[in-house]
Amino acid sequence: MIQNYVEQILNIFNYFDALIITDTQGQIEYFSTKRPKINSLREEEILGENILDVYPSLTRENSTIYEVAKTGKAIFNHNQTFTTAKGEAICAVETTLPIKSGEKVIGIVNVSQYREMADNKRQIKLSLKDKKAIYSHEDLYQLKDMIGKSPKMQQLKDMIKRVSQTDSSVLIYGATGTGKELVAESIHTCGTRRTGPFISQNCAAIPSTLLESILFGTVKGSYTGAEDRKGLFELAQGGTLFLDEINSMEIEIQPKLLKAIEENEIWRVGGHTPIKTDVRIITACNEKPSKAISEGKLREDLFYRISVVGIDLPELKDRGEDVELLTQYYIEKYNREMNKDIKALDDEVVEIFNHYAWPGNVRELKNVVERAFNLTSKHFIGTKDLPEYMKYAGMQAVKVQELIGGKSLPDLVASYEESLIKQALSKTDNLVEAADLLKISKQSLNYKVKKYQLKLEE
Repeated sequence: MIQNYVEQILNIFNYFDALIITDTQGQIEYFSTKRPKINSLREEEILGENILDVYPSLTRENSTIYEVAKTGKAIFNHNQTFTTAKGEAICAVETTLPIKSGEKVIGIVNVSQYREMADNKRQIKLSLKDKKAIYSHEDLYQLKDMIGKSPKMQQLKDMIKRVSQTDSSVLIYGATGTGKELVAESIHTCGTRRTGPFISQNCAAIPSTLLESILFGTVKGSYTGAEDRKGLFELAQGGTLFLDEINSMEIEIQPKLLKAIEENEIWRVGGHTPIKTDVRIITACNEKPSKAISEGKLREDLFYRISVVGIDLPELKDRGEDVELLTQYYIEKYNREMNKDIKALDDEVVEIFNHYAWPGNVRELKNVVERAFNLTSKHFIGTKDLPEYMKYAGMQAVKVQELIGGKSLPDLVASYEESLIKQALSKTDNLVEAADLLKISKQSLNYKVKKYQLKLEE
């Protein structure tokens, strides 16, 4: 039964570094980590094992999993240090929640954010001398990483250069896979705040109570398990805070976010003293902001505050000139990473790539190339290495392109109409008979004959 909850849990807690699901006895039924260099345990090694055997430094008394199994009450943002069975010492901020069927606890989900990432997001270095955050640019996208020569991409790059020199809030709108985070990071690394931290948070499906503590921090004792902890606003001090999928943020917390932005100060959860902030706000939306507002997902007053500058990202189908450049980039990337020697796409795949609509945008192109690298045994990527859905859609697009020959729909309709009139005139003796054959008036036919400059037979 617990397995039925996995997808939902993953969607809610996809911003954490590790996730464990156990039954009420501490037996592990699911495990995932995004930081294998910190925690090298693998699911196949520990599935079915007891949590106390996998983390031998834990006991029934100090394990939040056992505590939640006993009380049925969630524990939020609990600082814990433990050791894995492989001897790896880990410091983490943990949230442990009960999985219930009715009133009965049937399992436990534990999500962890490792302290190395919680306090030093994306390897922000804290100097012991002056406590100033110094950002490592190597971990962020820069303007030079934006691949494209199309007019739309050139306009986007020019806009980023201008916007990056101010502290105005920016709202990025783009469909899935268009590179919203790439743009946000490029604004930061290209701008005046580039030496400060860049903090990124996806707002999708995070409960407002949890997101509030993540954004604004907590004071010890404000609720069970709460500790004195900085929120993202404080961690981003002097830098940039990027809130992705702002349209998915629960409506209850949006007024608090608006107040924090407008007043440049925040209150920790349970705190009694305001904390001044110096943070640039960049947000992103994966649907049209006007639609999000009309559907009640985004407050109108918050929209006006976060969208001083609005950036609409072009879809890949609207910048076809960049498909070849992006393809070559990913071929070179995966040649290095997989130690292969793929030269290029074969001619048929080139045609499919050029005419395919790319609904998943750049992310889809990247994934298609990576998939092909896993399958091909030759030096050229062929149609057999492509997903079935793409082969069909791409080939259909090629056929349509061949059929229309690059002409517009009005041109094709006019050409077909001219051909039908010519045939009617050749089979009849005069305009009246031709018009009757075509089921139009003589006056209309006469107009079209003149329009297409057709000569009537004597």
